[in-house]
Amino acid sequence: MGYSDEEILIWLSYNGINSDKIEKLENIFKNMKDILYISRNELENLRFLNSNMIDKLLGSDIDDVLNTIYNMKKSNNIGILTTYSSNYPISLKFISDKPSVLYYKGDIGLINSNSIAIVGTRKPTLYGKWACEKFTKELTNYNLTIVSGLAYGIDTIAHKTALLNHGQTIAVLGCGINKIYPKSNKALYDDIENNGLIITEFSPDTEPFKYNFPQRNRIISGLSYGVLVIEAQKNSGSLITASHALNQGKEVFSIPGNINSLYSEGTNALIKDGAKLVQDVEDILVELENILHLEYNTKACINNVELGDTENAIYTILKDGPLHSDLIALKSGLDINIVNSTLTILEIKGVVKEIAPSTFTIC
Repeated sequence: MGYSDEEILIWLSYNGINSDKIEKLENIFKNMKDILYISRNELENLRFLNSNMIDKLLGSDIDDVLNTIYNMKKSNNIGILTTYSSNYPISLKFISDKPSVLYYKGDIGLINSNSIAIVGTRKPTLYGKWACEKFTKELTNYNLTIVSGLAYGIDTIAHKTALLNHGQTIAVLGCGINKIYPKSNKALYDDIENNGLIITEFSPDTEPFKYNFPQRNRIISGLSYGVLVIEAQKNSGSLITASHALNQGKEVFSIPGNINSLYSEGTNALIKDGAKLVQDVEDILVELENILHLEYNTKACINNVELGDTENAIYTILKDGPLHSDLIALKSGLDINIVNSTLTILEIKGVVKEIAPSTFTIC
């Protein structure tokens, strides 16, 4: 039976041969089919395949692998791209260690859309949650697709906010396309599959091993024109994504934080090392305007409701970030009872929401 180059890549990837090693094999063999017939000695002489990889390849039947993948593809509505596919994403073609195989669910058309990555800590503070919601919402208003990793914390907030704002989002997984990690994001996974794009380089059934996530981060940055980091500890995975972005010639943006917060050590360090300090969405847009033609999407605006004078005063105060109702009263000069009743009305109108006891932020 004859096998296509795409099928050879799928077989190699399924057997744990990563993209870097696949590219080396492509450079050595003019005909990828020859890999199926080489001996153990020839594989060992390549030097870059270890004994476990060689054992796995020699013990693997390509027909069995392809049948497994194609049956799963059909039953789970999975799409497959390889570097030989005509619709392989342009943004990944020229990055270092480009993924040889990509599995996906959802709208593959998003793969070449104008995108920005939003990443950060898995344990955001109230400030981090507010900042993530604010910037995600504002960026989707300019039709930018939000790329993130479906992890706890900032990733989850970014995906959810994009979808709630009728925006587009791409989730890049650190596991197989049929594995949902964390499991608590099952509903979000389904929502993104139906309204966005889920993508991974890992073969189906691959577990979310810890070492997969730093590897997948190059795809998050690779798909994006820039990376926005919102709260990150020192040596966090978000900083790895930022490092990939720099190596790929992408813009890196960072939101400053409290110098006493562990979750701001990484973002503040990025700024010190030259990342663009971000205070409002214009700080991002001005860097992208020479690359992208961005237009404000008025349809993405939600809660387009009229506000009374008192409601507007409180809304304006909350634009600067979440606040406790006592501080709102202090800043506005309004009686606390008036503040509380107005906040209740604003909640009903869908303009603000309570994110902690008596602490509010705009939606």
